[in-house]
Amino acid sequence: SEMEIMAEVQAISEENLDTGHFSCFLGAGAYDHYVPRIVDHVISRSEFYTAYTPYQPEISQGTLQSIFEYQSMICALTGMEVANASHYDGATSTAEAVIMALNVHRGRRKKVLVSPAVHPEYRSVVRTYTQGMGLEIAGDGDPTATLDDLTNLLDNDTTCLIVQSPNFYGEIEDLEGLAGKVHAVKALLVVVADPISLGLLRPPGDYGADIVVGEGQALGNGLNYGGPYLGFFACRQKHVRKLAGRLAGQTVDTEGKRGFVLTLATREQHIRRERATSNICTNQAL
Repeated sequence: SEMEIMAEVQAISEENLDTGHFSCFLGAGAYDHYVPRIVDHVISRSEFYTAYTPYQPEISQGTLQSIFEYQSMICALTGMEVANASHYDGATSTAEAVIMALNVHRGRRKKVLVSPAVHPEYRSVVRTYTQGMGLEIAGDGDPTATLDDLTNLLDNDTTCLIVQSPNFYGEIEDLEGLAGKVHAVKALLVVVADPISLGLLRPPGDYGADIVVGEGQALGNGLNYGGPYLGFFACRQKHVRKLAGRLAGQTVDTEGKRGFVLTLATREQHIRRERATSNICTNQAL
């Protein structure tokens, strides 16, 4: 009977070890924060069930407004001027930061420096994501390399330097002055940040970061068996046309009422694929 099946399944499920009864120290982008019940209530509404493109803004104002407010929050946390509607996860955002830096330099620079203290999965995804582009990814071969060692590798072929704060080992490195050294060779500084830490630490935008990316799982998402999570991406206004992914913008309609639309859509899949800033388009709005 149904009652017997429920009893048996319940008994089996109780053999699992869950974070409700044990402390979780998994880390590495998956954190067991308390998630208020209102979150599940809001995302259970039918209008939020899809993260697909709101092509018709006149019937998608709620979705577009939520994306716009999310972007505004990310900008406030990171100290940056523009944020997109999100990427698949922190690793994907980091890889897209490399693509963006490459586009900023019009493909003329082929060297990417990565700190060995950046999440190993992020470094792996960057290599997979950019294979075939002829890039030289260096700096993380020696696990003991310091920021000074990385800056010594900077040259006129460097497109970006990627660091993480707090880094994968939980250390908060002193990034003051790093941007000046990176910008001296006209490269971009990419900072992988923990959004929760930015409530206490100085925003990367304040010390000269050009691109700030990271994993947003801790912003109200459960562990979800390892995913799906969301990757946030923020940058300087001057690079907005090289930014991958969707952007929700605020405008005023013909009646003077506030409205929300997708803006600068011609950067991505709305145009010929070979001319797009990136072929990534789906976001983690849900």
